[in-house]
Amino acid sequence: MLTGLSNILGGNGLMARVVRSSSFIIMGYGGSQALRLASNLILTRLLFPEAFGLMALISVVTVGLMLFSDVGISPSIAQSKRGDDPAFLNTAWSIQIVRGALLWGIATLLAGPIAAFYDQPELAQYLPIAALSLVVSGFNPTRIETAQRHLLMGRLTVLDLLSQVIGVVVMIVLAMMWQSVLALVVGGVVGALAKLLLTHFFLPGIRNRFQFERKAVGELVTFGKWIFLSTLAWFFASQGDKAILGKFLTLEVLGIYNIGYFLASFPLLLGQAVVSKIMIPVYREKADATRIQRLRYGLTLGISALLIVMALLGPWLVGVLYDARYLNSGAIVVVLAVSVLPQVIGITYDQAALAAGDSRRFFIYNAIRATLQVSLLLLGAIFAGLIGAIAGLGLAMVLAHFVLIWLARAHEVWDGRHDLFLAVVGGIGGGAALWLHWDKITAMIAATSA
Repeated sequence: MLTGLSNILGGNGLMARVVRSSSFIIMGYGGSQALRLASNLILTRLLFPEAFGLMALISVVTVGLMLFSDVGISPSIAQSKRGDDPAFLNTAWSIQIVRGALLWGIATLLAGPIAAFYDQPELAQYLPIAALSLVVSGFNPTRIETAQRHLLMGRLTVLDLLSQVIGVVVMIVLAMMWQSVLALVVGGVVGALAKLLLTHFFLPGIRNRFQFERKAVGELVTFGKWIFLSTLAWFFASQGDKAILGKFLTLEVLGIYNIGYFLASFPLLLGQAVVSKIMIPVYREKADATRIQRLRYGLTLGISALLIVMALLGPWLVGVLYDARYLNSGAIVVVLAVSVLPQVIGITYDQAALAAGDSRRFFIYNAIRATLQVSLLLLGAIFAGLIGAIAGLGLAMVLAHFVLIWLARAHEVWDGRHDLFLAVVGGIGGGAALWLHWDKITAMIAATSA
């Protein structure tokens, strides 16, 4: 058995690279979340719940701008036959830089209107500073995408973690000095700068230079136009909850929700990080169906199990880690973890479309999912507050899966038996968590509705 394991981990075949890269991604993401948790625990004691609510709104805008302007450079490099061509990579890098500068300008122009919309004057001051990270990230070398394309994640994982450590240390030091949300804003910019410098000097690959090759631009735009539309939809799917709830909740309750979201979303975001980096190469290199099936079961069962554990232990975990101001985050962990369980079932399917260059169907799926999430979350918030919004989110996940089946069938990767099995596992585990913590959920509903 040990010999077999050594052969799998030590070879240079597709599955060997998948296993090694998955391990590095999991370790990297786990380390990243551990750093976030450690900094979170320190910062919640140095700052106040409203600070995390305000930071959630800042993140909605900066992440939204990134997604609203995403032309699919990373998946383009991952799936393109020219993904190792210097002219193609330099063109992609040049587009990134122009995009980053434009995003900072847009963020600066929108800062005042957004501050007025949410009735939070501080946003007008903080948003232009936070958006500097978009400018910095635009200069990130394409060596990052090259490492991901070839499933060589070891050094990249270490550099990502090191840049995050630098950003976290700066946040904590500034929070001690300033006692202000500005510490979180500046720390984010420093972390982005650290990643740029570390990947520039310590990742192997070509040294990027400004270049706009017409053929490369054409390929990037052709593939990227649907990715651009897909990421518009992804913004509403991933950030719509905070964008909508920011209008319905006080900053304090939004901050408490954000803590709960951070804990509950960890397994799903870990799974998405692994899937997005390994499944395109797996589908692109046409691994055999049995291996893909095993990989799918391993990923979806692992993520579902983590979500169920988080739902079962969420209130206890919050009670151990945070002070009394954040106790209602525990019930939020429970209901959020259960609501996203349906999304895990088909988490490996949509990457088959990207691997085949089918960004149009990929967009259609993401657009329908985003429409369902935003509309049902908004209706839930209007009629039943925070708990209604989360319930609407869960229902949207269930309905969106039927659209995902259409996408998976088009690329011959749908596995109905797998989906049924995962639905039963999620239903039993999620139902048990809701039953066990129903008293805490009702207390949270009362507190957040006051």
